[in-house]
Amino acid sequence: MHSHDLPLFGRTALVTGVSRRRGIGFATATTLASLGANVFFHHFRPHDLDHPWGGDDLDAVRAGIHDALASGAVMGDAQADLRDPAGIEPLLDAASALSGRLDIVICNQAMSGGDGTIFDMTADRLDAHWQANTRASLLLTAGLANRVRRELGGAETPVGRPGDSIPPLGPFEKPTAHVVWMTSGQGHGAMRGEISYATSKAALAGITRTTAVELLDVGIVLNTVNPGPVNTGYLDADTTDRDLSGVEDWIAGTPFGRVGRPDDPARLIGWLCTDAGSWVVGQVLTTDGGFSL
Repeated sequence: MHSHDLPLFGRTALVTGVSRRRGIGFATATTLASLGANVFFHHFRPHDLDHPWGGDDLDAVRAGIHDALASGAVMGDAQADLRDPAGIEPLLDAASALSGRLDIVICNQAMSGGDGTIFDMTADRLDAHWQANTRASLLLTAGLANRVRRELGGAETPVGRPGDSIPPLGPFEKPTAHVVWMTSGQGHGAMRGEISYATSKAALAGITRTTAVELLDVGIVLNTVNPGPVNTGYLDADTTDRDLSGVEDWIAGTPFGRVGRPDDPARLIGWLCTDAGSWVVGQVLTTDGGFSL
């Protein structure tokens, strides 16, 4: 197959939270690259250095994505702490500058660790997870939406009141862009000791439909993906951040005898960003091999 025949050839994707080759972000970036996209990836290695799995070699991460690129596609990357809203627009600017356009935004960044139960919850914990996981995703999406609106020649966006609709700029022959958010399994069962994380992810799942319908006014398609339990290193004895007692027996009893691999959700995300997946809009999609059943 020639590069020009790949479904995402000529499009540019920003993938956040790509700092480890074991991660979902890396799998998603390489999947999008294999589908022909230009890839700009975001990383924040200091977060990983605070966890048992540690920081990966960013040059090796770059090499892995580069090797997945189609002929003629390009890549770039930048570090940013997305808990700081001042980093949002510069990141979107850098991703757009890669090829002069931005067609896909995958909000995969997440703060993990530093959490607790309802009994030892603090305002700082709640704020940190909200800032990294939820607020950053909403601001990245808003930044893309306003860029698309300007490109379409839309008038200055009015201030909306509850129930107001912004005048749509469609209809559209096909989506103007795709956005994918990442949620977790908080809707399928308890996540003990992860109150802040689960809260931040539940907010994204809960606001998906409302945000999606507004984004359609400028032709952007939004979906949210729950990848289920995916071993990105936290289920390995030498890099775990939790008690693994009984985990092997639990995994053996799952439908396929394994938890997810990063490529599992990455394949769904890649498909959602193609024209073939564009009729799926405003959904919270679980891809977990039947685990939640």
